[in-house]
Amino acid sequence: MSEKLLKLGIPAGSLQKATIDLFTKAGFNIADSERSFLPRIDDEQIQPICLRAQEMSKYVADGVLDAGITGYDWIMENESDVVEVAELAYSKATSKPARWVLAVPAESKITKPADLQGRIVATELANVTRQYFADKNIDVKVEFSWGATEVKARLVDAIVELTETGTSLLANNLREIDTVMTSTTRLIANKKAWEDKFKREKIENITILLNAAIDARGKVGLKMNVKKSDLKSIFKILPAEKSPTISDLADSDYVAIEVIIEGEVERAVMPALKRAGASGIITYPLNKVIH
Repeated sequence: MSEKLLKLGIPAGSLQKATIDLFTKAGFNIADSERSFLPRIDDEQIQPICLRAQEMSKYVADGVLDAGITGYDWIMENESDVVEVAELAYSKATSKPARWVLAVPAESKITKPADLQGRIVATELANVTRQYFADKNIDVKVEFSWGATEVKARLVDAIVELTETGTSLLANNLREIDTVMTSTTRLIANKKAWEDKFKREKIENITILLNAAIDARGKVGLKMNVKKSDLKSIFKILPAEKSPTISDLADSDYVAIEVIIEGEVERAVMPALKRAGASGIITYPLNKVIH
């Protein structure tokens, strides 16, 4: 084990698999993450520690961890004084921000937050929810929920629950009436660790690689050979915001073009390129893209 060590918090639970997958695409191999709170990684200068995202920011703020990955919601809920190094655009189900929504049973007569005056709201995000209602000058009793909050919607008057797709709310026949906050995944650092040259550089390196893996999602590399006289037609087909790499070939009448495109346009672009005169067209997956 290296004398220089970065203690890095990996979120256990619902975000764990997506995080491990992201690290794999970034070039790290993390083993035993499902069986151990101290998984192994193929970097002797990093010690991963699996903890619940809900408590991650507390341990980072206290210096138990040098850095960690958690949601912006839990940073705010815990009022943690940490360095927010980067926003990481990924989550357990989608790349979209998660939302904490105020919801009531579909049959409820409550239609707006003000209708909850003097009533009870259950949530795991208690501090943020109290502040939300205080900002609106609505007096409610916020009860902390230890999970299965959707079920409690018919025991109290409303709930504040996390959703990415809204599927769970629909399954429990619940209706949204407002968004309390939106949240994305963040890489955070302890303030003292951030001032340490080794740890800061290590955290910055991890950030670059993770964001490169995120940026590569949904993109493919595209290569082709093009006759110089057909370049104008080819450029009209390629996405306008992309700047392709053009290389000379042995045959002076042709060039090779390489560009990164969104995977969703690949099927439409390739036949059009073929008809415009491109040949030797290939596409390939990307693991990391650094801008």
